[in-house]
Amino acid sequence: MRVLIKRVADGKITLQETSKIAIVTISRPEARNALTTKMWNELAEIARELHIRPKVKVVILRGMPGQFTSGSDIKEFAGMSISEANVAFETMEQAISTIESLSIPVICAMDGPAMGAGFVLSLACDIRIGTANARMGIPVGKLGIKLGPSFVRRIVRIIGPSRTKELVYTGNVYNASEAVKLGLLNHLVPDSESLDKSLFQMAETIMCQSRVSLQSVKKSVEMCEWKQTPAWEFAHPVDFPEGCMAFVEKRLPRFS
Repeated sequence: MRVLIKRVADGKITLQETSKIAIVTISRPEARNALTTKMWNELAEIARELHIRPKVKVVILRGMPGQFTSGSDIKEFAGMSISEANVAFETMEQAISTIESLSIPVICAMDGPAMGAGFVLSLACDIRIGTANARMGIPVGKLGIKLGPSFVRRIVRIIGPSRTKELVYTGNVYNASEAVKLGLLNHLVPDSESLDKSLFQMAETIMCQSRVSLQSVKKSVEMCEWKQTPAWEFAHPVDFPEGCMAFVEKRLPRFS
């Protein structure tokens, strides 16, 4: 396997390639694989590279064992202005949509939590396979984040409007069994060793199919779902700074 390693100052994302499979790994274990703005940019850059690699037939997106990603680094937001925070959210959306728009199948491997923007990133993938350690949720109500239509669309298309509202209203986090029942996980395996085996079995099965057929169904599904969404400001000017400071100071937020 030829290995191309991409690095940023405050984290690491690697791209491993064979002639047919690309493996993108998020690795920042000291912060539960939380993604900084630089890392979101790096992820988008890698996805853009994969757009122009005709030999790659399947992409696997994963975190280091024991984690997928806890989402964006909230500590980074604590030092931002509201306008800077909204730009950072746009950076996240750009990275997620670039992954989502890949014309080849993307499999998400989840050996741990996928939270916040990490949860939305997992939903941008075509297939999700997780271990019993998987947890999925988007508890933004504790942070004063206003979810935009593009984020919400990815949740609604899988679990529907009512459950999406309940998920955000309550801040619930689904365990692996619940995620399978809701369709958030396609397959559940017992451990990381089984996960690796399942990933490559799935990739091998996919690579036996017609590339034209795979690309057409992905495009057709996208066309069935597509709706133009308005511009959106994610960070509330009062609640968001308070939510971030409460997170950093490990206390309950005092919302206005």
